[in-house]
Amino acid sequence: MSETARVAILMGSQSDWSVMKRAADVLGELGIACNSKIISAHRKPGRLADFIDEAHGAGVEVFIAGAGMAAHLPGVVASQTNRPVLGVPIESGSLKGMDALLSIVQMPPGVPVGSLGLGAAGAKNAGLLAAQILALADPELAERLAKWRADAAAALPEDPEDE
Repeated sequence: MSETARVAILMGSQSDWSVMKRAADVLGELGIACNSKIISAHRKPGRLADFIDEAHGAGVEVFIAGAGMAAHLPGVVASQTNRPVLGVPIESGSLKGMDALLSIVQMPPGVPVGSLGLGAAGAKNAGLLAAQILALADPELAERLAKWRADAAAALPEDPEDE
């Protein structure tokens, strides 16, 4: 665990990294340190509990958890922390991610998970939402985030081009 990581990005398997990397990328662009770990809620529950305990001690302020299929990882993380948990449903299996989306959205009262959209766009938005949460108490980060958003808006062309 990095001592300076403010965000922990968790995923259930290696195959989830191609999606969850989008959250890590945007956090890196904004200068926010993060840790990324593969920890299955079903296959490694002990490792998950240990990681969350370590993350609390190391100063992690926001958790981003991505999972497909039953997608229990975000909810299990939320059950073990009072810090914000952002859930990213990952497309997989025969239901194409709808099962993951519904699992993350339908948390029981008292165990909130901020649910994002499916896949890469959801992961990128999870990184941005984590930055917005952190920026509430970090004016320098708030400035970097405002610049990032202004740059992204300025990069949007006004007129379509032929491909």
